[in-house]
Amino acid sequence: MYQLYFNPPKSSWSLRIWILLKELNISFEPKIVRYLDDLNEQHKQFKNFSPTAKIPVLHANGVIIWDSLAITEFLAESYPQIWAEDKIVRAWSRSACAEMHSGFEHLRNICNFDPLAHTPLTEVPRVLELELERLNELLQQGLIQFGGNFLAGERFTAVDAFFVPVMLRIRTYDLHRYFSPQVLKYQDRILSLETLKMWLES
Repeated sequence: MYQLYFNPPKSSWSLRIWILLKELNISFEPKIVRYLDDLNEQHKQFKNFSPTAKIPVLHANGVIIWDSLAITEFLAESYPQIWAEDKIVRAWSRSACAEMHSGFEHLRNICNFDPLAHTPLTEVPRVLELELERLNELLQQGLIQFGGNFLAGERFTAVDAFFVPVMLRIRTYDLHRYFSPQVLKYQDRILSLETLKMWLES
């Protein structure tokens, strides 16, 4: 069985893998770890199970896979439903995940992931506005082009998992005005997932 090392509810990267496994009913053993105030001690402890001393990390029969994108692709080799069936939709989904994975630095820095809080952002710098505009464009593209309730069609896939933290940030910082009605309807759908409620209560 897979073992997933993660930290709920504070780790947005952990959330992506955790909710993907939960939504697709892929069994795993949860290994909850906690961030420490003493970063040196945290690094020492996390190195026991993670080569980078970061999470999430997946252990699979003696194999260790780190980084959320790598974990997603590893899982997809055994569970193809992680991605959409159609080649074109998969290509778009992977592109969107990669953009989320490596970009939107201002969103991450200004809007720290704190899903249990409600701290409206009164001033939004232009650099953040540009990222929010791009996010809206990207999310709308998936919803319109593939015509489903989720970003890649009618079912939850990896691309949805990668944008769950964004849906929470919209709520935490009251960023709704930057998103279209269609994207906000999608946000409501994601926030209503029972698995996400489980995460927030953990």
